[in-house]
Amino acid sequence: MDSEHKPGPSEFWDEFYAERQRVWSGKPNGALVREVGAVAPGRAIDLGCGEGADAIWLAERGWTVTGVDVSAVALGRAAEHAEEAGVADRITWLARDLAEWEPEEAYDLVTASFLHSPVEFPRERVLLAATRAVAPGGLLFVVGHTAFPPWSRHPHDEHMPSAEELAASLGLRSDLWAIETSTSEGREATGPEGQKAVLTDAILKARRSPGD
Repeated sequence: MDSEHKPGPSEFWDEFYAERQRVWSGKPNGALVREVGAVAPGRAIDLGCGEGADAIWLAERGWTVTGVDVSAVALGRAAEHAEEAGVADRITWLARDLAEWEPEEAYDLVTASFLHSPVEFPRERVLLAATRAVAPGGLLFVVGHTAFPPWSRHPHDEHMPSAEELAASLGLRSDLWAIETSTSEGREATGPEGQKAVLTDAILKARRSPGD
């Protein structure tokens, strides 16, 4: 009996990005712009970088960036956009399955915006690895849905943590981390077919102790 084929993460996301010439708006995440815009540039890693908007925005502000994604299609598109923006020399693109990723270097900024997946994905474990990638004195910045958009392929009964719940699950102890932002905020969003919705994002920004 033939079993139903279930695509792996790279296959799923390659097919997802291949459906359209551009999936996302090409604009950086608004919360990232607000929360990180005034931070002095250093070395950054963008986990689940997709088509590269956040990584490119950081590079335009002087950061040296590593963009990581499981989709070769998305990374190819991101590299093209970086060339167009004139910052290709400031960004390294890495094809990695974050479910198996373990940081080999430390970064002044580790960012993950909407690191969610309809296929099985150990998000909390990946974000725990992200905390280990933050250099002493560096920042962890995570933005996630508190509920998935109505047009999303994600399971809509899945519990999504608030920023406070995420900080607790990641073990961000007060003697090792300073929570600079922990909030939820709404924003207007447009789906791929023009659908409109107000979505609520959980935003967490935490700074690792300089002496850690």
